[in-house]
Amino acid sequence: MPTERLKLTDAACKNAPPNAKLWDTEIKGFGLFTGKAKKTFYYQKDVHGKTTRMKLGTYPETRPADARTEAALLVAEYASGAVAKRQRASKIPTLEQATDNYLARPKLRSEHNKTQVRGQMHNHLTEWLLMPLDEITKADCVRAHARIAKTGERGANHVLKSFRSVYNHARRTHDLAECPTIAIEWYAEEPSQRIIGDLTEWKRVVDELENPIHTAFFRLLLTTGLRKTEALSLRWDQVRDDHLHLPATKNGRAFDLPLLPEHHVILAAMPAIRSDYVFPGKRDALHMKEPVRIPWTAHDHRRTFATFATTEAGLLEETVGRLLNHTPQSVTGSRYIVVDHQKLREPMRQVISAFKRKDLI
Repeated sequence: MPTERLKLTDAACKNAPPNAKLWDTEIKGFGLFTGKAKKTFYYQKDVHGKTTRMKLGTYPETRPADARTEAALLVAEYASGAVAKRQRASKIPTLEQATDNYLARPKLRSEHNKTQVRGQMHNHLTEWLLMPLDEITKADCVRAHARIAKTGERGANHVLKSFRSVYNHARRTHDLAECPTIAIEWYAEEPSQRIIGDLTEWKRVVDELENPIHTAFFRLLLTTGLRKTEALSLRWDQVRDDHLHLPATKNGRAFDLPLLPEHHVILAAMPAIRSDYVFPGKRDALHMKEPVRIPWTAHDHRRTFATFATTEAGLLEETVGRLLNHTPQSVTGSRYIVVDHQKLREPMRQVISAFKRKDLI
């Protein structure tokens, strides 16, 4: 991403090239970052060796003069020590501090989940990061929810619900009122019912992919029901002779999934590439970030596995839930019934046999 220094006038912002960082020559830390279609004003400050970046608005909705004024006010606040004094004076953590505490809690989620939550706070709620939680109002939450919804209602719900989780975690140890997200009218989210309707067409599309790594990726998804991030980050040392061992999953628990010879055949068809990851990435990437696009998403494969296991293999819903590593809703199921991968071997064999009868693997 090219970097350039110039005065951020309206003309300079209008003519700014894509994928560039333009820093203002008069106000240190005031910049315009451009993407393929979006231009965003930021103020960036290094405090005690840590870089904090605050979003000031997007161009042209926010005028350069207004963004410049906001940046100048922030410069003055930092110079006077007002920001640091406000933080020291308040015993209530800032959103950034509360996020750090939330992500460091003993009940750990997957690394993907932690990265996602931190990214939501830094990318969408940047202007709140240095604010103590008790200064974030209901009106702030409603406005943020509406702003983020312009790029997707589902995303707006997810960001503010992650904020709610961070806030409520802080309430355990700090004197905070009810979470201000109570004022939000959440957008309706209907669970997707999309599955792979024509598995013969799926087989044709996947078999014709140019990259055998992508072919193996989609075959493994369909025959295991793994989540996308679990498959992408799968390491060879997690692939055992008779099962997969996932040390950290979305629900915070380790999970062992039985493997059959058919699964090993899928992986054996991949080219020999020296990597710690089953599905290696390109260049500096440790593992594949995104597979090639096909008409069905990774979660379509997961729903199809579950549907196929029920309708074709005849498994009970509870058994399918165990194969998908879903948390049982009953006390008995979650606390008393212990099911290891050996107990799931026969159900998995039934699913694979059903796939073979359809000539899909």
